[in-house]
Amino acid sequence: MKFVHKDYKKEAVELNITAFMNLMVILVPFLLITAVFSRLTVVELNLPALDAASNEAQDEIKLQLQLVVYPESYVIQDANIGVIKTLPREPDGTTNWKVFGNTLLEIKRRFPEEDSISLLFDKNIQYKTLIKVMDNVRSIDTVQIAELQTVELFPNISIGKAVENTQSEIPKDISKEQP
Repeated sequence: MKFVHKDYKKEAVELNITAFMNLMVILVPFLLITAVFSRLTVVELNLPALDAASNEAQDEIKLQLQLVVYPESYVIQDANIGVIKTLPREPDGTTNWKVFGNTLLEIKRRFPEEDSISLLFDKNIQYKTLIKVMDNVRSIDTVQIAELQTVELFPNISIGKAVENTQSEIPKDISKEQP
């Protein structure tokens, strides 16, 4: 019996990575673009410390601005002295943001070094209202000598839960008592 021995030469097969390279060319810029946008949408919030009140000096009274959002009103108050101003909301839930912003702008003019505010929300407040309040507390657009300028109000925001409220418990506005 005769064996036929043939030398078969196997050629080296090259790996076709063209499709993979096309994928990387598209995927890398897409990931870089979305990473930048996701970083811009993050809002940093400062949560109040448990012992923050004990660390501050008792002889120096500092403004501790709070905005309590109820379904029927906004209550601007100081943690030390009480209610500064109460702004009513419309029955349909709409707000006069111009009056709201001008009130916060007046507080900012009196206390220019203050940049923190605590937002306390009632459990019945909608998420959309929460976002609008945060946006309007951070900055306001004002007209200065025929030019629109954005004034930074209170960029350091802390969020908390408001105490339960009924109509009889709405605090009295101390700004109306002043002569």
